Amino acid sequence: MTTAALTDEELERYARHIVLPEIGGAGQQRLKRARVLVIGAGGLGAPVLEYLAAAGVGTLGIIDDDTVSLSNLQRQVIHGTDTVGMAKTGSAKAAIARINPHVAVEEHNLRLTADNAPALVARYDVVVDGSDNFETRYAVADACAAEKRPLVHAAVGRFDGSVTVLKPFETGTDGRPNPSYRDLFPEAPPPGLVPSCAVAGVLGVLTGVIGTLQAMEAIKLIAGIGEPLVGRLLLYDALAARFDTIRYKSS
Repeated sequence: MTTAALTDEELERYARHIVLPEIGGAGQQRLKRARVLVIGAGGLGAPVLEYLAAAGVGTLGIIDDDTVSLSNLQRQVIHGTDTVGMAKTGSAKAAIARINPHVAVEEHNLRLTADNAPALVARYDVVVDGSDNFETRYAVADACAAEKRPLVHAAVGRFDGSVTVLKPFETGTDGRPNPSYRDLFPEAPPPGLVPSCAVAGVLGVLTGVIGTLQAMEAIKLIAGIGEPLVGRLLLYDALAARFDTIRYKSS
């Protein structure tokens, strides 16, 4: 288990965090104690893992059953040409070690399913979903709701992205339960209606924008600062350089 005390080297490394009144030494210690599970070490997971590692999150779990391919490198910036063919979990772990040796990495070289999700999710404090299919999204969202773990969800396509935070096990200021993923998407769209990135394409830098927003929300949740995107879906249109927010509620 990661201890909360910060070493002299860590105090220097995180100095720009510690001078922020909203973070300070106590917030940095919370980051060090935190355990975050990231679903997918791909386009979204790459910036999430890099920024959470740089921020000093003590333990990062990575779930991915894929290997690095050359076509990944246009957007999955945690990997490199020299890691093509490697397991994405191993490639990401090596990159994290270069970014911050104080971060422990737990590799889960498997595909998350409805069966294994609850036990995996229960081992972590916060979950960040960077998956690219509805089956996995429903599985992780249902598990997080059952295990009472906050979930930072995002999706991207072509030039658009979205981010939200799910905490359906808590109530809002109005006394109503917070909405769940199934309130946002009651059922998956028919097969083929939402084409994959491999079919439709995706601008590489878009995943960096959205993944970085996910990392921000995860840090806010851990440090207990700001207003997480609970009940709000943040939409980003890259071509128009426009952000919009949609509010949604529990049914």
